[in-house]
Amino acid sequence: MAKRANMAEAALPGLAGPGAEPDHAHHRARLRERFDRAGAEALADYEMLELVLFRAIPRRDVKPLAKRLLREFGDFNHAISAPLSRLLAVEGLGEAAARELKIVEAAAQRLAQARVIGKEALTSWSALMTYCKTRMAHQGVEEFRLLFLDRKNVLIADELQAKGDVSGVSVYPREVAKRALALDASALVMAHNHPSGDPTPSQADIRMTKEVAAALQAVGVVLHDHVVIGKERDASFRALGLI
Repeated sequence: MAKRANMAEAALPGLAGPGAEPDHAHHRARLRERFDRAGAEALADYEMLELVLFRAIPRRDVKPLAKRLLREFGDFNHAISAPLSRLLAVEGLGEAAARELKIVEAAAQRLAQARVIGKEALTSWSALMTYCKTRMAHQGVEEFRLLFLDRKNVLIADELQAKGDVSGVSVYPREVAKRALALDASALVMAHNHPSGDPTPSQADIRMTKEVAAALQAVGVVLHDHVVIGKERDASFRALGLI
């Protein structure tokens, strides 16, 4: 009787018998196979997070953790872009798993940058905006980036000029002009994000842009645009008639 009971228990769904692989191991195999067959578009955000977490957490069902990350941060992009301190505060997510998420974020940023560096910026504007959004849209603090262009409007450098808190950053027009001259840039595009998600330029943004444009004009450098990156959309100073 005991032997029959043990055999019945082993046959129950979700319970692994002696030497058998746990159900979540089969789930991992199925999920990887679906990714290989149909690509990322066929997977939900929590499933993409599972794929990332598999490497750092090899012997545990990570679906509950992936869904916990979505409840905390909203979607895949916000999860991988979250500050390390916030990731580590999520129950069940250790340093190794948090590091895997940040590696994915860094890889996405590198890939997006590779698609625009060395390219003519004005004819690759869509790719340039995609890069800026990948880099900044989900940041919890404000970042101010300078995209330097040569005489043919080819992007020669992308630099973080300032990083602040949720209330903003300090930008120094003379330093922007000095850096443009050091790189022998003929033009540049400024970009910064609004952590609130609303890309509407503030009065401080408008005032600072005019000051930077004047400093650049004094040394013969053109300010093509200043773009404010929000979570869902962006705002171009040139399109708005502010430059």
